[in-house]
Amino acid sequence: MATVLVVTGHPRTDSLTAGLARHARDRLTAEGHAVDLLDLAAEGFDPRMTPEDEPDWGDPHKAYSPEVQAHMRRVAAADAIVVVFPVWWFGLPALLKGWIDRVWNHGFAYGRRRGESPLARTRMLWFGLTAYGRAEFVDAGWEETVTHVLRTGISAYCGIAPERSSVRYVYGSLTAGAGAFEVLDAALDELLPMDAAEPGGLLPPREPADRIA
Repeated sequence: MATVLVVTGHPRTDSLTAGLARHARDRLTAEGHAVDLLDLAAEGFDPRMTPEDEPDWGDPHKAYSPEVQAHMRRVAAADAIVVVFPVWWFGLPALLKGWIDRVWNHGFAYGRRRGESPLARTRMLWFGLTAYGRAEFVDAGWEETVTHVLRTGISAYCGIAPERSSVRYVYGSLTAGAGAFEVLDAALDELLPMDAAEPGGLLPPREPADRIA
């Protein structure tokens, strides 16, 4: 079984986004996976960059703040990461973008030698909700743009191979209703089970996150 980090950051607990994140947690837990639900809003995560957490390009071993190091440990422990988010201004909400800025940081998620990122063996699902219908979202070029940022600008840049990273959308999210949960279930079916063909079981052993205090 896998360890899965489910991340969300909607300010309302009664939102469809929050409900989908809880659904992912409940389904994966029922299947025997160990799930860490990271609700950034509920946990009071501060997305603003601080000097303490600003990357130092000359020092890949910089010790970041205790808060960021705690989040790094949660990321490093995950075999798979599922990020459930509303597409706001054609990208991640500020809370999630700030989490990437502060936690997926230099010397941890990137800035190492090739293959050394703790994310290199992680599977990644970006699950976005957009009020646009699919045709409108695609025809305007936003699906290609948002997907490229998530899969290439973040995932691949941090060592996640393209075949391990996926982006799925709920279109027409304001009226999607139960259909949104069906889309999520289909995306989770693709994400797990993971590495079934790997020798020795579902998942290869993870290397320790040696640069996290």
